Amino acid sequence: MAGMSTTRVPLIAGNWKMNLDHLQSIAFVQKLAWSLKDAKHGFASVEVAVFPPFTDLRSVQTLISADKLELKFGGQDLSAYDSGAYTGEISGAFLKALDCDYVIIGHSERRTLHHETDEEIGAKVTAAIKHGLVPVLCVGETADDLETHGPSAVPVAQLKAALATAAKGVDIVVAYEPVWAIGSGKAATPAQAEQVAAALRVALVDLIGQEAADATRILYGGSVKASNIAGFMREPNVDGALVGGASLDLSEFSSIAQFQKHVGT
Repeated sequence: MAGMSTTRVPLIAGNWKMNLDHLQSIAFVQKLAWSLKDAKHGFASVEVAVFPPFTDLRSVQTLISADKLELKFGGQDLSAYDSGAYTGEISGAFLKALDCDYVIIGHSERRTLHHETDEEIGAKVTAAIKHGLVPVLCVGETADDLETHGPSAVPVAQLKAALATAAKGVDIVVAYEPVWAIGSGKAATPAQAEQVAAALRVALVDLIGQEAADATRILYGGSVKASNIAGFMREPNVDGALVGGASLDLSEFSSIAQFQKHVGT
């Protein structure tokens, strides 16, 4: 299985959460693109994506399209519904019309603050796939979960629930985010991340088939920094990172994206 990691293009994804308005997003994306260009970043070997707030997406799309930037982008959430009387909701069709590549689904903040259930998250995954978006499905456990159930039990259960109706061979990204590590400054160790990522990949084989499971990128998220990314990326089943706070720091995020330069250190 470890040999498969060579075929998965690493993904460094920046979740901006509720930060940066549309004007700030233009400035940030321009600077990020320049920074990576100066560093001669190879997007074919490490994909870089940003997840701005909904109000920024049109501006980001226009800039990326006009300047032919190689950055990818996506939404932070979507509705399970295509259209209709759902005030405040955003359809996957709208995101696809803005050329979004990805959409984050089931982030721990949505699960806790908005009380999203596994069933709702599964419906959103279905909607994303229907509209040609790649879901970035977030799974993870709290400190209590970890103590009660041990590592990987809760994330694997969340994965199974969200992909219960998924077709074999579907294109998804899974982000393992231990809730106890998000914003705490206390990241999981690379060994902890690998243990869960490996268990998630085994579960994916049953859910979407061996070939798709081998191709699925599993990201680690939770207090990722330039100083710790290399350790995670050395692990065979960790294929990238979902970066929160550090994705708003231009030099830090740019450095994380260039982890290959410090993997050997």
